[in-house]
Amino acid sequence: MSSHPPIRSYVLRQGYFSNAQRHAYESLLPRYGIPLTEEPVDLDSIFGRTAPGILEIGSGMGETTAEIARQHPEKDFIAIEVHAPGIGSLLGQIEKHRLTNLRIIPHDAKLVLQQMFTSESLDGIHIFFPDPWPKARHHKRRLIQPDFVSLLCDRLKPGGYLHIATDWEDYATHILHVLRNEKRLINTATDYAARPAYRPLTKFEQRGMKLGHTIRDIIFTRIA
Repeated sequence: MSSHPPIRSYVLRQGYFSNAQRHAYESLLPRYGIPLTEEPVDLDSIFGRTAPGILEIGSGMGETTAEIARQHPEKDFIAIEVHAPGIGSLLGQIEKHRLTNLRIIPHDAKLVLQQMFTSESLDGIHIFFPDPWPKARHHKRRLIQPDFVSLLCDRLKPGGYLHIATDWEDYATHILHVLRNEKRLINTATDYAARPAYRPLTKFEQRGMKLGHTIRDIIFTRIA
């Protein structure tokens, strides 16, 4: 019986890799990157302190990630991203703003969560504007599925939160349905939450709003 490769929620697009991004990627990743391992990460050791740990899945070009880390120096942040230009961009912002509370893991989020984070090890998880895969035949590629949400929930501490934002209405409906069916999660709002102050408006988001897209924030917390 032949085995099928796992369905990925992303496609590795080449994209434009600027000289600055390439330089940051090559020179700064050894300093701010965390390699994929089969051993759990020790955030206290990585950051040299004990602080709330927040994971962001899909940091894109990194503007939001860097800004949140800059505004919240009392928390430590781990960004997961697979696209090299985005990794280079975020590395450049870490260096520019001298952020000591932000690191990057340049690998697949599911594998990272399975191998590098233990149960009840995170205080929060951010997933901002995941690829909506709008065509019906591609919906199976969407990141937010019951099995993945179960994994996220396992990695959250009781009282920890899962915050997802999207500008696609049908994806928002799907996300809300999946999270409501996870018994260890409870919604912080009736349906969609107001955008919390810690999540800044991004260029991507502002562009979507100009196109008439409604931005929906979905925030659930892990119960014991």
